[in-house]
Amino acid sequence: MQYILSIDQGTSSTKALIFDTQGTVLARASEPLHTFYLSDGFVEQNPQEIYANAMTAVQHCLADFQAKGYDRTLLKACGISNQRETFVLWNEQGEPLHNAVVWQCKRSVNVCEKLRKQGIEPAIKDKTGLLVDPYFSGTKLVWLYQEIPAIREAIQQGKAFFGTVDTWLLYKLTGGKVYATDYTNASRTLFFNIHTLQWDTELIAQMGLVGLQLPELRPSAAYFGASTFEGNLSEALPITAMIGDSHAAAFGEGCFEAGTAKATLGTGCSILMNIGQKPQASQHGMVTTICWSTPDRVDYALEGAIVSCGATIEWLKNELGLFQHSHQTEAMAQAVADNGGVYIIPAFSGLGAPYWDMKRKASIQGLTFGSTKNHIVRAALESIPYQIKDVVLAMQEDAGVPLQELMLNGGMTANTFVLESIAHVLNTTVVNRGMPDVSALGAALLAGIGGELYSSVEAVKATLRMPQKTLPVVTETAKLQQTYTTWKGYITAV
Repeated sequence: MQYILSIDQGTSSTKALIFDTQGTVLARASEPLHTFYLSDGFVEQNPQEIYANAMTAVQHCLADFQAKGYDRTLLKACGISNQRETFVLWNEQGEPLHNAVVWQCKRSVNVCEKLRKQGIEPAIKDKTGLLVDPYFSGTKLVWLYQEIPAIREAIQQGKAFFGTVDTWLLYKLTGGKVYATDYTNASRTLFFNIHTLQWDTELIAQMGLVGLQLPELRPSAAYFGASTFEGNLSEALPITAMIGDSHAAAFGEGCFEAGTAKATLGTGCSILMNIGQKPQASQHGMVTTICWSTPDRVDYALEGAIVSCGATIEWLKNELGLFQHSHQTEAMAQAVADNGGVYIIPAFSGLGAPYWDMKRKASIQGLTFGSTKNHIVRAALESIPYQIKDVVLAMQEDAGVPLQELMLNGGMTANTFVLESIAHVLNTTVVNRGMPDVSALGAALLAGIGGELYSSVEAVKATLRMPQKTLPVVTETAKLQQTYTTWKGYITAV
């Protein structure tokens, strides 16, 4: 037997898992990670804690693996997935120059406004596929350059090394010998040209960051070096995949062909749709990004972000007290024949893709004396598939590729009413593998390709177990299509 170690370094925790080559989890550990939520929307983490957190997770996972009777020497490869836009700056000695700036951080709002006024946003969108937004790494690095003299001096002198979390972990794991990243993580920085697959020196100069050191670029499945993981292994284990977590989830879900997509149903919702091996510019509020890559193949994706998914349900629970536990909502929604004409526009923090109306406020439409709390709960749950349909329709228009299947993961997939409603309103097949650690699985599968445990993407596809599927029901489809049209009218009426 041969086994694969997978590290999934997330925003709130780091997970370490060991898979066999059939994709079965054999051992697992998770370690919580502290985040500093500071004033003015600043969000940071300690880079050394990120690394130590990952090492603790690996150590506990290996102990679990050995305690179950498995042999550590049969580990053949390691894959790393990571929180994407979070980045670290360090010096020639490997010492951090600042805390890691987390993807959630909003410090660069004014920087974004200035960049737009300079007129470089069209070039950024054309070259990187991204929007000028604090979400992406580049604008926050510009803020550090402008506001912290020591960082500005280090960049100007060519002594500041930039890296997303994968790069930082790799640098530490290899004792500073390897400084590299993969295409997916690079594609979230605002510095990477998705057409040439190279760092864009012109954009970097336009942002005033000449002198910045950037890591070597490689496909997601590639040899990135080797590590004993601080002596936890007797021999160095090859690290043969690195990939951003949302992209890893797409691979783990089996988004191998154009038209396959994954939606992660959490507090918000991230939808990533494989559009094939050529990038397509979005005209409908999506971003274009790298989906995943191997040495002989690069697949692109469109990505759309929905702001409020599970967050809407939490608001009904915490603020209106309509139920005690979120799992009760499924039965409440099914207790009524329909939504009773009630619709929720969940713009609690504005509307994301494809509208990008951050000034929009949430509302409940169609209330009467006949409305019950069950109608309100059902309307809240129905707002999830409606928003997903908005994004999917926009993606299909941008890419000219019809949706074949939508793979679903995340906490909200426990709600059967939501799963069935998504299938019905999209009138397509939705797939729920029931795999809670799909990002870790994607990184492991790519590591298997990079480590030659699988011969190809097709070999991985043949290996994956058949998922549970929910098929559309025609009678329900017609009913939900009508309610979607009504909901859409409320969205566009303002």
